[in-house]
Amino acid sequence: MADGRKTFAVSLVTPEGAAFEGEAEMLIVPGAAGEIGVLARHAPLVAMLRAGSTRVHVARDDVREFATGPGFFKVEQDRALALVDDAVSATDIDDERARRQLEDARAELERLDRGESEADRWQLEQRIRHAENQLSVSGRV
Repeated sequence: MADGRKTFAVSLVTPEGAAFEGEAEMLIVPGAAGEIGVLARHAPLVAMLRAGSTRVHVARDDVREFATGPGFFKVEQDRALALVDDAVSATDIDDERARRQLEDARAELERLDRGESEADRWQLEQRIRHAENQLSVSGRV
């Protein structure tokens, strides 16, 4: 690179496949205890991730943001790998759909609490977190 900035390999992977695969100048992930920033030649690292915003700085003026679910993160030898349960590009977030998903999941959770549903509580809580995370990343919570 002409300005001396170094890149490294980044993989953001969900159970459905890669959400992002490529070179980046910096990566910021939502670590369990706070954000973790990684540059080229970062020391080896393994960490748990919480749901939040993952930002891939491909170049100075090219930042790709994703609403990511919880998962695991590993850095070694100029390669960063984030294994997450979900990743939605910030540009693909449909606020109305996310709001509907949030309202539907909350309503079903209320029915479950009243004994009117046999839905799985954990699944409902995950749907709520996923919708809230998308709305948070899109800036509309």
